[in-house]
Amino acid sequence: MKFAVFTVSVPEWDPAHAAEEIAAAGYDGVEWRVTDQAASPDGRPGFWAGNRCTWPASSLAENIPAIKKITADARLQMPALGTYLAPGDLEAIDAAMVAAKELGVPQLRVSSGGYDTSQSVAGQWNARRAQYGEVAKLAARHGVRANIEIHHRQLTPSPHAAAAFLEGLDPSHVGVIHDVGNMIWEGWTEYRLGLEALGPYLAHVQVKNGSTVPAGTRSDGTVEWKNTQLPLREGFADIPLLLQALDQVGYEGWVSVEDFSSLGGQTRTERIAANLQYLRESAPSRQ
Repeated sequence: MKFAVFTVSVPEWDPAHAAEEIAAAGYDGVEWRVTDQAASPDGRPGFWAGNRCTWPASSLAENIPAIKKITADARLQMPALGTYLAPGDLEAIDAAMVAAKELGVPQLRVSSGGYDTSQSVAGQWNARRAQYGEVAKLAARHGVRANIEIHHRQLTPSPHAAAAFLEGLDPSHVGVIHDVGNMIWEGWTEYRLGLEALGPYLAHVQVKNGSTVPAGTRSDGTVEWKNTQLPLREGFADIPLLLQALDQVGYEGWVSVEDFSSLGGQTRTERIAANLQYLRESAPSRQ
C-alpha cells in the first residue's frame, strides 16, 4: 500500500507548501482537491470553504503546468483527483478527465449523487445509473477511471450499494472509493465483507475517523445525536483492522488521508506526520 494526503484536510497551506510538507512527512503521494469553492465566511481557511489547498475546477486546464511542477518538485505521485462532480454534468466530467489524462492521474471522483428523501429511491437509482453509464463511456474514451464514493446521505452509503450501483459497468472504467469514516454514520459494513463485495470495483481508499455524540434531548425524552470528527486513533473506525482486511483481499493501491478532526495541541505538520506513522505501524508487514 502507498499513502497520500487528500488536500481538503490541509486547508491552511497553499499547494506548493502542502507538497513540501507532505513529502517531508514521508508520504508517497498527494490527492489534490479540485473544485470551485465558496469563500470562507469568517475569512479563515476551512476544509470546505476558503481552502487554500484547492485547485479551481474552472481553471484546472490552465493550472496543469503548475500542478505538474509542484508535484514533481516534491517527488510525489498523484493517485487520484479529488473532484466534486455530479454524474449528470457530462461537460464538466469530460473536462476533468481531459485534465486528469494530461496530468497522468489515473482516476477521479464522480459522485453517485445525493439521496432525496422526498422522492422514490427506484426513480433516483435508475436515473443515476443511466447517467453513470454515460460517465463510464467518457472514462473509456479518455483512459481514466471514474470513482463513486461510499458516502452517507448519498445513493451509495455502503459497499454493497456501491457495487450494485456499478453492476454491469466495466471496472476498468469505473470504481469505488472505500471511505471507512463515512460508513461510521451510514452504511457500516464489516471491513472484509465490504471489500469482497466490491471486488474489482475497489479502486481507492480514503481514511478518516469519527463517532456520534449526543446533541440534545427532545421534550419527549428522545436523545438526538450528531456526527463528530476525531483523530485516526480515537474514532469508531478500527483503522488497523481495515488495513488488515485490505491486505487480506490483496489490495495494493493507495490509502489517502482526509483528517477533519481538531488539531488539539498539534500543528498541521505534526498531525500529518503522526497520521502516517500510525498507518505504517498499523499496516500488515509482508515478509
